[in-house]
Amino acid sequence: MIKAVIFDFDGIIIESEPLWVEAEIAVFKSIGIELTPELCRHTTGLNTQDTLEYWHGIYKWTGKSIFQVYKEIMETMQVLILERADLKEGYLDVLQLFVDKRLPVAVASSSPLKLITTALKKFHLFEFFKIISSAENEEHGKPHPALYLGAARKLGIDPVNCLAFEDSFNGAISAKAARMKLVTIPDSHDFTSTRFDFSDLKLPSLKEFREKQFEYINSIN
Repeated sequence: MIKAVIFDFDGIIIESEPLWVEAEIAVFKSIGIELTPELCRHTTGLNTQDTLEYWHGIYKWTGKSIFQVYKEIMETMQVLILERADLKEGYLDVLQLFVDKRLPVAVASSSPLKLITTALKKFHLFEFFKIISSAENEEHGKPHPALYLGAARKLGIDPVNCLAFEDSFNGAISAKAARMKLVTIPDSHDFTSTRFDFSDLKLPSLKEFREKQFEYINSIN
């Protein structure tokens, strides 16, 4: 039985993946590295520190430390979220469904806590969340299950009684490795991919998740 719901943040609550791509491309260009949106997809779902270590392992740039690049990406994202971030279409209805059921809701995200808090306050959603977990406070980020396990522990709910919403492959692996029920909302270019087939439910949009879908997920042993 589902007793709590845990949402990924980027790509589930807010439409931020394009903003991350924009920020990464701009900051990496300042150190002479030409990333593309296609290349940025290689690290979707990873936390920023792991993303930077991944690219540094390939390009081994000099001139700016990994910490400085991290700081510049965070500063750029802070501005972009405040100026241009939108909620994912259908998210408010999904959230209201669980609020009406009095199920505790949480966030488990690879994003830094500051960015999550900034967005939730911007859209007046902060008070709905019992727990906000960021990978920056975990030893391991997604696809390791630590982030989801930590969120469940803080909620006081067994992970097998939690429902996770994810859009990225790394995030989906993380939630399933934590033994949670899983709904995936992949990007359109990933929706037909079979790599998300281990999900309990795969949907093209949050708009497709309603009472019927909740009952189906809740019936799975």
